[in-house]
Amino acid sequence: MKKLTVALLFGGVSSEHDVSCVSAKTFADGLDPARYDVYKIGITKNGCWLYYPGPSDRMPNDEWMGYTGCVPCLISPDRDCHGMLIFGEYGVRSVRLDVAIPVLHGKNGEDGTVQGLLELAGIPYVGCGVLASAACMDKVVACALFDAAGVPHCRWDWASRAGCADFDALADRLEAKLGWPIFVKPANAGSSVGISKAQDRAGLKAAIATALAEDDKVVFERFVRGQEVECAVIGNQCPVSTRPGEILASEEFYTYDDKYVLGTSRTLIPARLSEEKLDEVRALAEKAYAALGCQGLARCDFFVEADGTVLINEINTMPGFTAISMYPKLMENAGKPLGALLDELVELALARAEGCHG
Repeated sequence: MKKLTVALLFGGVSSEHDVSCVSAKTFADGLDPARYDVYKIGITKNGCWLYYPGPSDRMPNDEWMGYTGCVPCLISPDRDCHGMLIFGEYGVRSVRLDVAIPVLHGKNGEDGTVQGLLELAGIPYVGCGVLASAACMDKVVACALFDAAGVPHCRWDWASRAGCADFDALADRLEAKLGWPIFVKPANAGSSVGISKAQDRAGLKAAIATALAEDDKVVFERFVRGQEVECAVIGNQCPVSTRPGEILASEEFYTYDDKYVLGTSRTLIPARLSEEKLDEVRALAEKAYAALGCQGLARCDFFVEADGTVLINEINTMPGFTAISMYPKLMENAGKPLGALLDELVELALARAEGCHG
């Protein structure tokens, strides 16, 4: 069988750059070398694209950037090239790609930007398309689509940067609509970045400033007290979800540090729910995935309140693949070990490019 030539993109200009490097190492180690020729493309925090031919062990903590063999590269939008250009010491080398895997979290990678480049280039890629990636990243758009599709979620509101200028009017509206406390989030950011819990007006003003440091739109959500559960979903037109797992956060809410830095959160698979409730969460995950046009893979996050009400929180179109990440753990629990999972994700990317269902 002919090996596939794969571009593995990692890093990126994002608050989740470091996590991307760890996730991409998982892909680099998990892709079968008998089936794939992998070209690793690292994107620095300043946006420089570099071909990295070194070992995967140097990818975390940006140790890869000091590797002697790193040279500039790019994905060409020219479909005749259908691949990447590597600018080496002795000239430019063109590498035709069969598929790209953008293991990029957050802005400038998970938001449709890189997906748009790959669409222009005509290169099949793992994960959601341009529109779904952008819609899931933008919490205002995602919440509006959840409302339209009848996917239950908490009461919410939003404001632009200009709309936050009259703070007293905004606070009056939010207090009447949502009550206290209020979760305040940037509409477009990364994994729990810029999120605050406001207990009163003073806290709300500070939380808005924190959110506006990340984006020009702010989302406000009613506080939900409940179990945090997550489903892994895979597929194109016929998505399938796993049994939900549960997050036991060590912080008051599931923060970025809790997820990736401190390593103090715990996970349970399956979640501590009845079989009936597990099935309800799975069904809602597949409904939300379809409503936002997801393909390839995504992780759907929910709250389950004490009375059994299930509310979607968000969809992550390129979930983490670190040692503590829920998506690969859920898939492994469902009978898909890492190697088989990565093979299926590549197959789904190729099938979508060929107009096939899956």
